Amino acid sequence: MRARVDVSEIEAKTKIRAKYLRALENEEWGLLPGPTFVKSFLRTYAQALDLDGKALVEEYRREHEHPSEAMLEPIVSTPQSRRPQTRSGPGGRPGSGASPSRGYMLAVGAIGVVIVALIVLLVSGGGSNTNTPGTSGATTAPVHAAHSRQHTSATGARHGAVSPNALVALSLKATAVVYVCLIGDDGRKLVPGIELQPGESTSTYRARRFELTLGNNSVTMLVDGIARTVAPSSEPIGYTITKADGRQPLPAAQRPTCT
Repeated sequence: MRARVDVSEIEAKTKIRAKYLRALENEEWGLLPGPTFVKSFLRTYAQALDLDGKALVEEYRREHEHPSEAMLEPIVSTPQSRRPQTRSGPGGRPGSGASPSRGYMLAVGAIGVVIVALIVLLVSGGGSNTNTPGTSGATTAPVHAAHSRQHTSATGARHGAVSPNALVALSLKATAVVYVCLIGDDGRKLVPGIELQPGESTSTYRARRFELTLGNNSVTMLVDGIARTVAPSSEPIGYTITKADGRQPLPAAQRPTCT
């Protein structure tokens, strides 16, 4: 009011709905989505009005946040320490931690080929009296190839290897302060409900399926190397991302919360 700024201007600037801005002004916390969004809204609102967002958030923590709510919220320090640690595969790429390494697969395959080759040699040697000269080489090669293919197929199925063609690559870059909760395969929290600062990027993750909740649209998504923007929204945004279906909106009841 002192700056003679209308609430509709702040709504357009911050992408926060006017009813939430009024709830912040009136300290009607029950009208807001939750403590995490309250603090995110306070920072964004303060930035728009050139106020001290950190001081506002600290005052909210002291006077209005219950200990039980603080325990449910992810512990936040610096952007680097908040990121989940993932195992690295060959070349430094993040791995899923569930599939066997390439070296292990090659070693198993090589041992299997040697065993099959020995069996084929024993069988062909034991029945050499009934074969005419020059035919053993012609029969051994197809048998060896068939056993190799069967062994390779059985090994891949036994270890549950995931085809690279089924994985989708995803990274996020914030254009303003934005809350991010990113879930990968088997419910793994890749970005466990934190606020990315302007210009901050996540690692590049690979999974069969991602579930994502964003506090606003201030983010650029890099999906399989292609930059994707997010449509403007004053509400939290949710997506599923897969190789086959691309980005699909998530209803509010199905969005991950990372709590």
